[in-house]
Amino acid sequence: METTLNYFTRQGIISKPGEYAHLLDNLPADIAELCEVVQGTTIHIFWAERYGLKLPPERQGEVQLRSMLRRLARMGELYPRPLSEARPLDKKLVGNCRDFSLMLATILRHQGVPARARCGFGAYFLPNHYEDHWVCEYWNAERRRWILVDSQLDAIQRETLRIPFDAMDVPRDQFIVGGRAWQMCRGGSADPDHFGIFDMHGLGFVLGDFIRDVAALNKVELLPWDCWGIMETPVEALSPDDLAFLDHLADLTSGDVPDFATVHALYEGDSRLRVNGTVHNYGPAGVSSIMIA
Repeated sequence: METTLNYFTRQGIISKPGEYAHLLDNLPADIAELCEVVQGTTIHIFWAERYGLKLPPERQGEVQLRSMLRRLARMGELYPRPLSEARPLDKKLVGNCRDFSLMLATILRHQGVPARARCGFGAYFLPNHYEDHWVCEYWNAERRRWILVDSQLDAIQRETLRIPFDAMDVPRDQFIVGGRAWQMCRGGSADPDHFGIFDMHGLGFVLGDFIRDVAALNKVELLPWDCWGIMETPVEALSPDDLAFLDHLADLTSGDVPDFATVHALYEGDSRLRVNGTVHNYGPAGVSSIMIA
């Protein structure tokens, strides 16, 4: 466990803040206060109008900022003040659930706290539906366990969604990590069409979140519409070997990943999982190939 915990205190290629690392200094250590920092700097693209902010097209494009280095740079352009100072609505950086989760994980790693983003599905957005979503997971040394935190859920969202639990300790049956969603759908305990967002759903969508979660566990926290490897194979075209491999991987990643060494070895050793430098980005402007340095 110690080796795993050390691994998650170090930044990855996406979370490294580079020259902006100093912006993460002197932030609070309390998780709830850190969530307020994240919420004070970032506004969710799909919630903006509920706060009274109409985003122009050029601002909506900020959801394509993949790395924390670029996101921190843009935050400074919009509002060159410490991150601990909540911005006016129109000075907040536009993002989505992945960006809230990545930022919290980045800050925690900077503070020496093991943290990682998790990709999966929230059961708390719509009735009888599992919404495409990301949260942050951190190691609580006092409780000796990994804890899920939804850093997107501010007071307005918690009230609107009538969240019945503590967003600082999201129950595992309320946020379903990608591997667990794959197990539920493959095992017949859940309908794949109940997993997704907007008009996108089904087992292929679940597979995408599953593989993004595996990559995030290996500190490669890509955009929700970045695709590569096995996720680009239609589910109906997956071979029996592919399906057996995915079922095994789901067994390993369906919870808080106690056997991380095995997951890491599988990711590094298999081109079906590993990001090899290029991903296909299915963003608003169309499909493009992106190099991940």
